[in-house]
Amino acid sequence: MRIDILTLFPEMCNSVLGESIIGRARQSGKVEINCIDIRDYTLDKHRRVDDKPYGGGMGMVMAPQPIYDCFQALCDEIGERPHLIYLTPQGKTLTQDRVKELSQLNNIALLCGHYEGIDERVIEELKPEEISVGDYVLTGGELPALIVADSVSRMLPGVLSDDECFEEESHFNSLLEYPQYTHPSVWKDREVPQVLLSGHHANVDKWRRERSLERTFSRRPDMLENADLSKEDIRFLSKLKKD
Repeated sequence: MRIDILTLFPEMCNSVLGESIIGRARQSGKVEINCIDIRDYTLDKHRRVDDKPYGGGMGMVMAPQPIYDCFQALCDEIGERPHLIYLTPQGKTLTQDRVKELSQLNNIALLCGHYEGIDERVIEELKPEEISVGDYVLTGGELPALIVADSVSRMLPGVLSDDECFEEESHFNSLLEYPQYTHPSVWKDREVPQVLLSGHHANVDKWRRERSLERTFSRRPDMLENADLSKEDIRFLSKLKKD
């Protein structure tokens, strides 16, 4: 899979994506992630990519020409149009289900806005999918783009050591993840649940499933509507509701 980040701050993105699991995945060729400087495509001799908004107002707006030319150059390089995503607080909130869908694509381009946003005309021309990472505002689209790149990359084959690494995580199956513990078995008088020390895999699996259901029920009950629940799960949730 190839992911291209169109940004004014490529080094900021590269510094994050060069570390940890995603950094190793890039080095081993399991995912290709490129950070493209939009400033390289401006026609302004001072490399300006923004200007004051028409109608007045605070801040600056990114001009359409550098963004459009940057994306067109990418299309020419790849030989096809990648799926374009504009990171904006006005977009649809990113979900794990959408991450799974995006991980099935061959090419994704992530457009990072900055300042007061980008000229509406380039949005109308390029028609990107608009995605938000939450109901809050950041100084630019770089952090949201990194979130998308990370969440999608880790779904790709071979990036994580085993599919179970993400299949049991929060949100993957519309459930929150169960609590996790490691050594020591007692810390500040708090003991690891005995079932996890028992070596009985069926009991461990049952305990984890119940804690996952319990945590989702108490913290994010809205997620249960989309969860794949067994009859045993439904009985357990009914008991929780009565309690």
